[in-house]
Amino acid sequence: MQTSKLGRVGLGFRREMLDDFLIAPPHIAQFFEVAPENWLKMGGKYGRQFKQLTEQYAFICHGLSLSLGSPAPLDVAFIKSLKAFFKEHNILLYSEHLSYCSGEGHMYDLMPIPFTEEAVTHVARRISQVQDILERRIAVENVSYYAAPGQEMSEQAFTLAVLEQADCDLLLDVNNIYVNSINHGYDAEAFLKAMPSERIAYGHVAGHYEEAEDLLVDTHGAPVCDPVWQLLEKAYHYHGVFPTLLERDFNIPCMTDLENELQHIEGIQKQHHQHKKGVA
Repeated sequence: MQTSKLGRVGLGFRREMLDDFLIAPPHIAQFFEVAPENWLKMGGKYGRQFKQLTEQYAFICHGLSLSLGSPAPLDVAFIKSLKAFFKEHNILLYSEHLSYCSGEGHMYDLMPIPFTEEAVTHVARRISQVQDILERRIAVENVSYYAAPGQEMSEQAFTLAVLEQADCDLLLDVNNIYVNSINHGYDAEAFLKAMPSERIAYGHVAGHYEEAEDLLVDTHGAPVCDPVWQLLEKAYHYHGVFPTLLERDFNIPCMTDLENELQHIEGIQKQHHQHKKGVA
């Protein structure tokens, strides 16, 4: 893991941002995240432009289709293609969702893994296999979910068990904690506090959609709301400042609006450091 090279503030990079980035990327962002599936086979003009960016800036990858919880065998050929892609573009870190998206075929959605001991063992074994092939540690993300089929343990217990058994890192998605806490009625701060500080590779913040008072949908299509910002402050309180990335997948605003949210991350981080100095 090379999180020391990331800096403290990051931005999810989308193809719609390419022209702006080639002229002047947001100066506050010190690293950028892409879904490797969107760029693996990209050639021509876009491929050359992406290579130009990865030669100049720090990039990490957040996968969509590894399908860690699937009953189907891991796609070893795909993992090997990822390994070559990471080397070509000097990808500093790779993360994936603690979920699955395939069975007999690809479902093109992130499905919840049953919170059971059997699933812990299954997923941990698959993560270990991925790490062995890639010859690097990976981080897994706590995901938003809307149903928990076959649940035998809490999301918190399941996440902690997978991290321990797989000996992998954590992508701490603060928005997902908040969304799940509303949808499933648990204490977001208690969940956050229970996560192992030493395994946090980096974090995500994002916006969501309020379908109802007790139903939030994780969309990455809106500004980050105040309760998520407040939870990020708590995350730094419990775990120290870790690299934190802003996700925005659609309804992408102008670069100025994105920079304002990046400044908000930076401001919370500075506030935490100033508080620590004051206490010391």
